[in-house]
Amino acid sequence: SNVCSGGDGVANSELVCEAVAEALNLEGGGESVLPSSTGVIGWRLPAKELAESVVPSIVKDLQDETAFSAARDIMTTDRYPKLRSRTLSNGARIIGIAKGAGMIEPNMATMLSYVMTDAAIPKQTLQSMLSDMVDLSFNSISVDGDESTSDTAVLISSSKVDMSEEDINEFEEALGAITRGLAKDLVRNGEGTGHVMRVEISNFPGTDLEARRLGRHIVNSPLFKCAVSGNDPNTGRLAGAIGSFMGKFKPEEDLSEVAMTLGGRTIFNKGKFVLEGDSVERELSDHMKDAQQDEEEDFPRHQKCVEIGIDFVTGETSATVYGSDLTNEYVAINADYRS
Repeated sequence: SNVCSGGDGVANSELVCEAVAEALNLEGGGESVLPSSTGVIGWRLPAKELAESVVPSIVKDLQDETAFSAARDIMTTDRYPKLRSRTLSNGARIIGIAKGAGMIEPNMATMLSYVMTDAAIPKQTLQSMLSDMVDLSFNSISVDGDESTSDTAVLISSSKVDMSEEDINEFEEALGAITRGLAKDLVRNGEGTGHVMRVEISNFPGTDLEARRLGRHIVNSPLFKCAVSGNDPNTGRLAGAIGSFMGKFKPEEDLSEVAMTLGGRTIFNKGKFVLEGDSVERELSDHMKDAQQDEEEDFPRHQKCVEIGIDFVTGETSATVYGSDLTNEYVAINADYRS
C-alpha cells in the first residue's frame, strides 16, 4: 500500500524479496517471493530496515504448527485475526487467513488474503477457481465504499496430496466456503462495524456484476447505513437506494413486481410498502437490535446479520453482498488514523 511515495517503490519491494529469499535459501531468489505490505499511501516502505533487521529476526521465528500467529500478526486496525480451514475427505487441507478492516470496497479492497493448501492441482485450474471465488466473496463486500490502491488474494499449493476429479470438485466447494467466510469476517471486523448487513438479490434483470453493484450501492448508502446503526427500520432509505441505482443504470426496467423483505418480513410489494402499525415497526427494529454487535469488542459474540432481500421477479441473476453500518467508532478510528 506504500504507493506514490517517490523514489523507486519497485526496487524497494525487490530489496525486501531478495532479503527473504536469501534468509530462506530459496533457489528461485527474490522472484520466488510474493511481496505484500500494509501502509499509508504516499509513505515510503522502510525497505532497508525490513531487509537488514526485520527479515532475519522473523525468519528465526518461523514454525509449522499453526497459521493463527500469521493471521494475528498481519493485523493493523483489525480487532481480531481471521482464519478459516477445511480438511477434505482425502486428507488434503485448505487454510485461509485474511486482514482488512477499512477502505474495504471491491475491486477488491485494502485487504490481504492468503489461502494455502497441500492439494496437487494444476496452477491454471487453481487460478480459475480463485478468480471465480473472489467474485463471490472479496468482490461482494463493502465496509465504507472506499476502494484501495492495493490488495492481494493468493492461493498457493505445496502439491503434496494427489487429487482425483472428485477430490478437485470437493476442493472447489471448500475453497468457496473459506473465501466467503473470510470475506464475511472482514466485514464483521470492519472499522467501527456495529451491524453486518446481508443483501440477497434475486431474479435481477441484468448481469452478475450489475447485481453485485446494486448490493454494494445499498450497503454503501450513508443514510441507510446510519439508519441500520441506530436500529431504525427506515425502509424508505432502502427503497431510495434501490431506486437511485436502477434509475441511473437500468432506467428502462419494469420494477412493478419488485418485493423487499427486512428480517424475513415483506416490507414492500408491487409498488407499495406493506407496513401497518407500530408492532411491525418494533418487529423490524428488534431484528436490527438482535443483529447488533459491540463495535469495540475484541471478538464478535455472534454471526448474525441484518437480513435484506430484494426480489425483482423478472430476471434470472442473483447476488449476495455483505456490508457494514456507519458508527461513531468508524469516524473516530479514521479521524485519528495517522496520529
